[in-house]
Amino acid sequence: MSSTLIRVAGLHYTYGLNTATPIEALRGIDLEITRGEYLTIVGHNGSGKSTLAKCLNGLLLPTQGDVRVGEHNTSQPEALLDIRATVGMVFQNPDNQIIASVLEEEVAFGPENLGFPRQELRQRVDQALQDAGLWELRERDPHTLSAGQKARLAIASILAMRPACLVLDESTAMLDPLSRREILSLVDKLHRSGLTIVMITHYMDEVLDADRVLVLEQGRIVLQGAPREIFAQPERLQALGLALPPAAAIAQGLRQRGGHLPANILTAEELLQAVTASVGVRP
Repeated sequence: MSSTLIRVAGLHYTYGLNTATPIEALRGIDLEITRGEYLTIVGHNGSGKSTLAKCLNGLLLPTQGDVRVGEHNTSQPEALLDIRATVGMVFQNPDNQIIASVLEEEVAFGPENLGFPRQELRQRVDQALQDAGLWELRERDPHTLSAGQKARLAIASILAMRPACLVLDESTAMLDPLSRREILSLVDKLHRSGLTIVMITHYMDEVLDADRVLVLEQGRIVLQGAPREIFAQPERLQALGLALPPAAAIAQGLRQRGGHLPANILTAEELLQAVTASVGVRP
């Protein structure tokens, strides 16, 4: 039976609260994330998704409401170290997270600051490097890596702290298609191993493997459900400034031109099967 890992209640966050021009980024978010869940959060720019991500591990503290990670509340300063070891965060630009000149030292930085003994530290670093596919590069300067390798390094640095949850805030946005696929494959592998995943993305095809999708608009949750439930509402998504995944968009276009295709097509494989079946050709 799954249990709640993160509980968000009545969350509001306002930038520049005490200034003449405050910006209300989150407006009453209620959310529970269960252990082992794969959650994706989408929304157009300014919808509040990155602000929500930063609230999940205490990088931002609520203007109003509560965020609890396990038994800890992010409003408790003494709990933030445990919270950030439990909910690790990977940002869009990994260069902003790199501080060491040797790759394995970069991965060791987090658990070393948590005070683990040397033998356990070595085991954590080695395992994280292997899980992220970076073992052969462990003695390299991180700044010589490709963008995709740097993204995997950022993930490895979090994995070494053995978090319960990995939050990825637009972590594939700066990557080429091949590197994106590598990161998504790694994330899928980590989820299958039991890690809770929260992925913030603007690529609609990246939500297809999720258990649940949240759609944010002006700091509020306006839709949530399984991917097929969300993408079964194309007009609603269009009104929110969001697109269908490529295969679903192609299928919708074919249906509008008279093609007899099912309404729930999401992947390229499903599209191929539906098209070949509609014209009487075996795939």
